[in-house]
Amino acid sequence: MNCMEFINKIENDGLNDSLIKLYGSSEDVLKAQKERYIQAVKNFEELYPGSEDISIFSAPGRTEVCGNHTDHQYGCVLAAAVNLDAIAVVSFHNEHVIRLQSTGYEQEDILLDNFKIQQEEKGTSSALIRGMVSQFHDLGVEVGGFNAFVTSDVLSGSGLSSSAAFEVLIGNIIDWHYNGGKAGAVKIAKMGQYAENTYFGKDSGLMDQMVSSVGGFVFIDFKDATNPVIEKYECDFAEGGLKLIITDTKGSHADLTDDYVSVPSEMKLIAAQFGKSVLREVEPEKFYESLSQLRTICSDRAILRASHFYGENERVKKQVKMLKEKNFDGFLQLVKESGRSSAELLQNLYSTKKPAEQGIPLALMVSERILGKQGAFRVHGGGFAGTIQAFVPNERAEEYQKAMENLFGEGCSYILNIRSEGGCQVI
Repeated sequence: MNCMEFINKIENDGLNDSLIKLYGSSEDVLKAQKERYIQAVKNFEELYPGSEDISIFSAPGRTEVCGNHTDHQYGCVLAAAVNLDAIAVVSFHNEHVIRLQSTGYEQEDILLDNFKIQQEEKGTSSALIRGMVSQFHDLGVEVGGFNAFVTSDVLSGSGLSSSAAFEVLIGNIIDWHYNGGKAGAVKIAKMGQYAENTYFGKDSGLMDQMVSSVGGFVFIDFKDATNPVIEKYECDFAEGGLKLIITDTKGSHADLTDDYVSVPSEMKLIAAQFGKSVLREVEPEKFYESLSQLRTICSDRAILRASHFYGENERVKKQVKMLKEKNFDGFLQLVKESGRSSAELLQNLYSTKKPAEQGIPLALMVSERILGKQGAFRVHGGGFAGTIQAFVPNERAEEYQKAMENLFGEGCSYILNIRSEGGCQVI
């Protein structure tokens, strides 16, 4: 199918079933996605004219539901793929080069003659692409190359994990065309984490890539980090009369590296006092029995953060149970508990280096004034700046979004739907 054939197909509703599966059945959403896909194909055609055959791939962002800062301690998490995604229009060739342009960026050319880490590529999309290709090469897969145009509505810095969506997107492009889909979702997720850690240079857990790759609600137990337990669930918050709303408080993530690093570092420092590398290897009873001794070696904040890990790890398991039973009242209570623990124990609502900038606490305060005992709300993602997550009764959603936009600007608040499909080939 060439570009013009694709545009005709989508204009004549030939792709509706696929789009509904990914984005829901709302007529407004469907219309917007059709326009988005058509524009993406037009942009691709302008970049790479005359392509005889195109394919389209998609990989979703994710929202963390419970398990705030637990994955790096080999804990449990509950997260879900959402209806914001990265899509790629692709044509394949055998020129042994990947040409890729993302919206707003210059084209990247990655020659497929060198699979080693390139220090000058650290922190770039080229590093992620090279990292993914290198792992397929290690599997014996010969990647001929492709041209691609990528556009994404997974908000960077929103806690929805745009980098993981990109990695899963590249993984699916290569796997489906050059490997017959043999790698599969779990393997692609692990490849994405490796590419991000080793080639890109960012130390991250596996949660983001796994949820984007698998789709739906995903419970992950990282006790065996090399072979995590993964369980997928289906649940619709609409059944509970709720909307999932993410609000970007527009806080700057600049100069927050030390804040993010301090969380796993302090947790690991506690674990080290027991001769272990992560808190999951330390029995909670031993931790609590040793509080007085720990205070002579570690900071009070490190102890509080470790306590958050133990409580949060158990909350994840309880939330899974609530979802299975469709007990939304019990689920919301646990969301509130998670929020309180993040605020009081984990202490990741704002940076102590920027005490005057407290967008997340401000958003939570206004959320409580509006919702009271209805729904639930909490910090979302890594914290210190960025987003909050709220489960809002349908009848309060408009009021809630208006209040958030009055505070943080138009378009800061997003209603998300859970997407059952992970990384995939659309056509």
